[in-house]
Amino acid sequence: MKAQERAVHTGHDNTISGRRLVLVAVCCAAVTAPLAFTGIAVGLPAISREIGGSPIQLNWALNAFILTFGSTLMAAGALADTYGRKKVFLSGLAAFGLLSIGLIFTSDIVWFDLLRALQGVGAAAAFAGGLAALAQEFDGATRLRAFSIVGANFGIGLAFGPVAAGWMITTLGWPAIFMLLVVLVGIGLVLGAIFMRGSRDPTASGIDWKGAISFTLALTALTFGVLQAPESGWDDPLVVVLLTAAVLLFVAFGLIERTVARPMLDLSLFRFPRFVGAQLLAVAPAYAFVVLLVLMPVRFIGIEGMDEIEAGQMMIALSAPLLVLPIAAGLLTRWLAPAAICGAGLAIAAVGLYWLGRFPVGSDPAALVAPLITIGVGIGLPWGLMDGLAVSVVPRERAGMATGIFSTSRVAGEGVALALVSAVLSLLISANLGAAAGGPAGSVAQRLVTGDLPEAAALVPSMERAALLQGYSAGFSTLLVLLSAITMLTAIVVFLFLGRSHETVEDIEDEAEEAAATAIPPDKAALCSQP
Repeated sequence: MKAQERAVHTGHDNTISGRRLVLVAVCCAAVTAPLAFTGIAVGLPAISREIGGSPIQLNWALNAFILTFGSTLMAAGALADTYGRKKVFLSGLAAFGLLSIGLIFTSDIVWFDLLRALQGVGAAAAFAGGLAALAQEFDGATRLRAFSIVGANFGIGLAFGPVAAGWMITTLGWPAIFMLLVVLVGIGLVLGAIFMRGSRDPTASGIDWKGAISFTLALTALTFGVLQAPESGWDDPLVVVLLTAAVLLFVAFGLIERTVARPMLDLSLFRFPRFVGAQLLAVAPAYAFVVLLVLMPVRFIGIEGMDEIEAGQMMIALSAPLLVLPIAAGLLTRWLAPAAICGAGLAIAAVGLYWLGRFPVGSDPAALVAPLITIGVGIGLPWGLMDGLAVSVVPRERAGMATGIFSTSRVAGEGVALALVSAVLSLLISANLGAAAGGPAGSVAQRLVTGDLPEAAALVPSMERAALLQGYSAGFSTLLVLLSAITMLTAIVVFLFLGRSHETVEDIEDEAEEAAATAIPPDKAALCSQP
């Protein structure tokens, strides 16, 4: 029995122009979320100078947002299905805008991090509610195109956030980033309120709160533990407790999702190679591209001494291919299989990462342009296909979960990847500094990772600046080689798994329903079916 999606609609504008304006509203949300992430990466040195903060507190300025954004996406999708997609979209977008205004006037790093965490929740509600609403506004091929357009706008916000932020910080100061977010939110709110239809899933049976809480706590414990480890040591009791708790909570989440009637995440889908391939494709840009959107501006501004505009100009080489390549990749599908395009793109990105790792700190900036473009080209090829592929391998009976799974894989992957990569870079730098830095090597490495070269030098006044730069440079190069190897392995797996063209959405829906029926004991299934 094939699952049929049913929705209750209220509203008044279902014309083509009305649907297009709904798409514009959702695209505003799709741009603001990644801009709030990558824009702050460029502004971190300026924020540090103005409101201060330790390395961990500054890392949380980035990670608090991406953590709550990624961990609450699936719950937000379920809320949208239950209480109405338009309501969740508008509420999330309004909260995001109000919190952006609050961040403009924040002068304490702790409050800044807290507001950033709450801002991530608002972004999740807006993004999940908007995508779920789009699934009701469009159907068939137009739905795939609409989702691809949203994905492209998400990519624009992610890739060109550093460029826009660099110009705004230099000319207006770092609060200007949040001013731009408020403007985009205003456009999305007006269009969404007027043209978006109210819709919900009448079969929704409430929120999987146990799953939502366990998943959020697991990601929080993992991220906190990974961020704390470079400063306290991996054998520190707090770090050990956090990482152990993360493992136990992920196990608990898996057990919960196998027993509830309406899980946030249908784990039986992971039996299908194409579904697994789509999730790997969602995660791959996190460590092959997104981490560079944070690490490279920090390197250019904090370590190499560029100003924000110069750093933004350098980042154009990495970002520019995303303006053209996603569209070109869509055209290439007439002759090439999506699996081949995605696999080849990730392989090209792996080559670019290795190439970039050959240039130490202090190299001629012009020499970095070619490898940065290569990475951008590699990620640009699968970027425009990812959202469409995700829709094609996910069941459609619940629009919120259908869009939430892929978005969660992508966003949560970015948060975890950034925390892990920052920790690994800190370890590599600390190892390179070694005995020359003595006891403070770990603290020095932490400061270098956040681009605070003056403070790092102050911690070891006996160490020459050139030695600090050499330790950072060697660690950065080693990190890029590691990322290159991981990306190449992912390219091979994605090519093989997405190539399983015999699996269709209907196959997955039918087998998933059969698996769900056998996974829940008859007595529990009877209880779950009761109102």
